[in-house]
Amino acid sequence: MITRAFVLAAGMGTRLRPLTDALPKPLVPIFQKPLITFALDHLIDAGVKSFVINTHRLPELFTAFFAGNTYAEHPITLVHEPDLLETGGGIKNAEPLLASELFLTYSGDILTDVDLRPLLDEHFRRGNDVTLALRETGLGADIAFADGKVVDIANRLGIAGRYDFANIAVWNPTVFRRIPPAQKISLIPVVTEWIKENARIGGVILNDGKWFNVGSVRQYLDLHRTLAAEKWKPHYLRTPEWPLAMARNARVHPTAQVLGCSVVGENAIVEAGAILRDTIVWPGAQIASQSELQDCIVRARQRAEGILQNAIV
Repeated sequence: MITRAFVLAAGMGTRLRPLTDALPKPLVPIFQKPLITFALDHLIDAGVKSFVINTHRLPELFTAFFAGNTYAEHPITLVHEPDLLETGGGIKNAEPLLASELFLTYSGDILTDVDLRPLLDEHFRRGNDVTLALRETGLGADIAFADGKVVDIANRLGIAGRYDFANIAVWNPTVFRRIPPAQKISLIPVVTEWIKENARIGGVILNDGKWFNVGSVRQYLDLHRTLAAEKWKPHYLRTPEWPLAMARNARVHPTAQVLGCSVVGENAIVEAGAILRDTIVWPGAQIASQSELQDCIVRARQRAEGILQNAIV
């Protein structure tokens, strides 16, 4: 069992703008539940007891969300990066908190229910230095994998890849000796050099279950459509009320219509005669009377009115 995890939450969320202008990508709500909490719930289900989370943009929002430095009674340590360090630099920056034992890394902006046990079992069975979760995602194919070993990444050693990195991995603390301090660096050159030295760089293909990368506004809306249509819920969630389409304290006029995969957040107001179709309304937002919104996102504390389609307010 591995009891510590490093959850990456320091990205800029550029492709998800303008949703991320005022809210870090890992805190973007999915049917009322912040995206990063799916990662935490998944890891808790796998046996993780404590978390280190890196931040960059709007760190005060993470501090407010993880009030008391806990989540579901599990300790959280936030590590701020004033300057972005990328994945390798971010791990190195958290070395004092992670260097004493094996740890998992998990991207705070994916949503998946893949079974993590094969990844953990493979790491221990082979005695790997690192074991990467691999998947045929359709988004990338940078990882070359053969006989249980990762043999190239991004074609740096001339071997064509077939698999994508699923943004979950197990690491031995020896990795810290290979990452230069206080530098912005990807893990790709670090792991590639490790491969050249015949280190034990393993992988496990995890094509089971669902795996969503919320990388764009379209993907964000499509995720809600998929969850609503398939009534999908990760097995590790212990919150029976999720997915929650309408917050209990939202005020929706009796003559308003909330259709499709629409979501109405906490303290949001939908006035008389308004129609929402496949539209996400964030907390505190308002929808004016007689408005019609389709495939829209209304950000927190914003007001939408009129006839809108494919709009972000």
